[in-house]
Amino acid sequence: MTGASGPPRHALVLGGAGYIGSHAVLALEEAGYRVSVVDDLSTGFRSAIPPGVSFHEGDIGDLRFIEALFRSERIDAVMHFAGSLVVPESVADPLKYYHNNSCKSHGLIASCVAAGIEHFVFSSTAAVYGIPDTVPVPETAATRPINPYGSSKLVIEWMLRDVAAVHPLRFAALRYFNVAGADPAGRAGQSTAGATHLIKVAVEQVLGRRASVQIFGTDFPTPDGTGVRDYIHVSDLADVHVRILDYLLGGGESINANCGYGRGFSVKDVLSMTERVAGKRLVTELVERRAGDPAMLISDPSLIASTLGWRAQYDDLETIIRHALEWERRIDVSAN
Repeated sequence: MTGASGPPRHALVLGGAGYIGSHAVLALEEAGYRVSVVDDLSTGFRSAIPPGVSFHEGDIGDLRFIEALFRSERIDAVMHFAGSLVVPESVADPLKYYHNNSCKSHGLIASCVAAGIEHFVFSSTAAVYGIPDTVPVPETAATRPINPYGSSKLVIEWMLRDVAAVHPLRFAALRYFNVAGADPAGRAGQSTAGATHLIKVAVEQVLGRRASVQIFGTDFPTPDGTGVRDYIHVSDLADVHVRILDYLLGGGESINANCGYGRGFSVKDVLSMTERVAGKRLVTELVERRAGDPAMLISDPSLIASTLGWRAQYDDLETIIRHALEWERRIDVSAN
């Protein structure tokens, strides 16, 4: 993506050494952006940053570090993935989530305004909806988060909305549903130890890296009694980020947008497909429902499709699981 004067637009990716951020970095590079990454490496991996991408190790809450970076580099847009994201941990330690997510983002947004950075893409979550009244969930649905993780992200959406009303800042808050899979070329994937995402847990169990896969509740009002979720391939999500940045840089208005496929799969569907892809039986464990888990959480993705003309490339559960398993095998081999 080149500017009017010719040089590539410069995107600063915060949290770009993490799971979703590293895929966005690959997609931005492929789209012709100049990319720089900030990450404190608390959960990200230096090895996830492609050669040639400028890397700055630091905490987005360190405003002297951020402001010095803004002074030394011409930044056209900020893409913000940095933060904490484990729902049960947020319930156990809410202050950590309000600090890492909401408070640090407050200082970051203020620094963007002071530096004259006018384009901001924010990694939000479907957790802002809580337990929705209707499924599929449109962006106009009530935002009633039921855990500190969702609340901490919604606060950031509110800050962006209110700041954009009085400053020349345009933003996109992308509300992710269930992100899964890995880069089809094997360049990036989910490497975080102890990750809680179902597909990650399932492929780890297939390879013997977990004792079992827990199924949280089998008495939901769904066809097979297990929770139903909308899974989006991480590379499709990365593509949305590039397209939404193109949209903002092209003069598009601020937007809150769902990122999903608009259809769901149950826990049992996912586990059955994992067994089919791996050619191996999973060890499962039935446990109690988690408090506040909705029976179904499926996006209405029509806004992102109509605004960007976006079409998914990997909208297939088998493909998502196959890519996740291929990545897991890759890192399993590299660890030995």
